[in-house]
Amino acid sequence: MAAPVIHAEAVVIGAGPVGLFQVFQLGLLEVQAHVIDALPHAGGQCVELYPHKPIYDIPAVPVTTGEGLTERLLQQIAPFAPQMHLGQLVSSVQRQDDGRLAVQTNKGQRFLTKALFIAAGVGAFVARSLALEGIAAFEGRQLHYRVPGLDMLAKRHIVVHGGGDAALECVLQLLAPENHNRPASVTLVHRRDVFLAEPDTIAKVQALRASGVLRFVAAQITGFQAAGDALQALDILDAEGQNHSLPVDQLLVFLGVSPKLGPVADWGLAMERKQLEVNTEDFGTNVPGIFAVGDINNYPGKKKLIVCGFHEATLAAYGAMPFIFPEKKVMLQYTTTSPRLHALLGVETPKKN
Repeated sequence: MAAPVIHAEAVVIGAGPVGLFQVFQLGLLEVQAHVIDALPHAGGQCVELYPHKPIYDIPAVPVTTGEGLTERLLQQIAPFAPQMHLGQLVSSVQRQDDGRLAVQTNKGQRFLTKALFIAAGVGAFVARSLALEGIAAFEGRQLHYRVPGLDMLAKRHIVVHGGGDAALECVLQLLAPENHNRPASVTLVHRRDVFLAEPDTIAKVQALRASGVLRFVAAQITGFQAAGDALQALDILDAEGQNHSLPVDQLLVFLGVSPKLGPVADWGLAMERKQLEVNTEDFGTNVPGIFAVGDINNYPGKKKLIVCGFHEATLAAYGAMPFIFPEKKVMLQYTTTSPRLHALLGVETPKKN
């Protein structure tokens, strides 16, 4: 059964810092936004690639991190209650006869929106897949690139493949004392006995190894064995050059993510070097009602900085108002003095002395 169409005032593609600030600026103009992102969480590349690295160039914030900035932005937009549609890729955008834009995701969710804001950074982050011919046939059943429901893994022989934060945190989640859906066994496979993760995470995983709860194998996956449509074992090559067979019921792969521009190139938008051409008055594209902000856009003097994206999002919000509320006269208001904005933000208007 097809999902019902969501009628939206605005849809924002991308839940990174610029996409989240776009929601805030729209909220100040009383526009309800829906946000779509391929990742299962907000924050974009700031959280996915460098969640704990310091960021020093956010105005009035001497230092923060990708996670810290995302948390503050989510707190800032909370009064506007945006609808988040995470873990989904936008697959198509089409103009309708009434001027609205039909937006559809790879999960079948459909939107009809008056304005579309593309804040997709360098593209949608998708998991790097395991490079084995034929292995994709098991995806979603026995092969996963994110942790599935833990009940699917209960009493099963699990292989976790990878050596970064995501792989190690998956191991900790599976073997946590509070997990009542414990697997029969967990084996961590990585090409070498060195991990690229937070020191505290590595220490916890090493403790599980030492206790015998977790098995670790330094090896590369070279093939697989199946019976009918069921994955049964992995062929692995260890550090000594020896081949082995590793039984598996469920395979969880964490080889990092890579940005892909995806179907944006098919939406009729003017592009240069995989970036969307925009004007600098309102950061609109060549397609009316579609705006592009952040690292995805290009214009003379463009600088790929978060603070520049915040500026672009502000002007884009105002530029979209003729499409969203064509009859409404938009007046510039200040959050310091406007009772209306205070009401939207859920704060009290200071009393005059």
